[in-house]
Amino acid sequence: MSVAYPGLVAPRPRLSRPRRRGLTLGLRVAGPVALVAAWWIASATGVLSADVLASPATVAKAARELWADGQLTAALRVSLTRAVLGLACGLTAGLVLGVVTGFSRLGEELLDSPLQLLRALPFLSLVPLFMVWFGIGETARVILIAVATTFPMYVSTASGVRSVDRRLVEAMDSFGLGRWATVREVVLPGALPSLLAGFRLSMTLSVIALIAAEEINSTSGLGYLMTQAQSFSRTDILSVCVLIYGLLGLVADLVARGAERVLMPWRPRGEAR
Repeated sequence: MSVAYPGLVAPRPRLSRPRRRGLTLGLRVAGPVALVAAWWIASATGVLSADVLASPATVAKAARELWADGQLTAALRVSLTRAVLGLACGLTAGLVLGVVTGFSRLGEELLDSPLQLLRALPFLSLVPLFMVWFGIGETARVILIAVATTFPMYVSTASGVRSVDRRLVEAMDSFGLGRWATVREVVLPGALPSLLAGFRLSMTLSVIALIAAEEINSTSGLGYLMTQAQSFSRTDILSVCVLIYGLLGLVADLVARGAERVLMPWRPRGEAR
């Protein structure tokens, strides 16, 4: 039997209804479409000069020409190879170091302080040093991307490993499961959300590091195209390269989101707000 109290209002819980996928997709696309429309209007009315930024039509024409003569595909292939190699090295190093420092007290005492010191260094400040150490070849570019992507993965992995319930680890130890088997069977699955968060950050940062790496006297790749376009004040080609870098960042984020959905299907894809 419910009792009514004067001055109190019966609570009305706000029930959230899932948004339709078509509406969600439309809202996500609306922002970029509005931006391109504003760009096109500014170029058509003369507010935006071609010397400052080429019009969308001119940029699209330049992209078709670069694709037709094979320059764009060759540059994309080189840049993606650099990014993937550097990212693979960075993810591997970050994962191993994170597991060692997160799971072992000795590893944390020995490695965490110097790694945190290195993490505080802006990776862009290492470009001149890497050029001295490794020259201006591919090695310096790949290592720069690897260094940039190591630390997000390291921090996320170490945090995730430390958050795993120690009672599970002790239980596996009492059942005779080996140390590294425990890491594989218990620790890494328990730290999976943090691992994927680090993976996502590293994926996005790999594109930023790629842009910096391709400024090291590149003779191929998207950075080389941008350098050549800058020499001839080709804002249309510069815009093509900038847009491709942006698309690469978007694709990297989508890949990370897809990995989250595959590896953690129990997580809700989105909550209504």
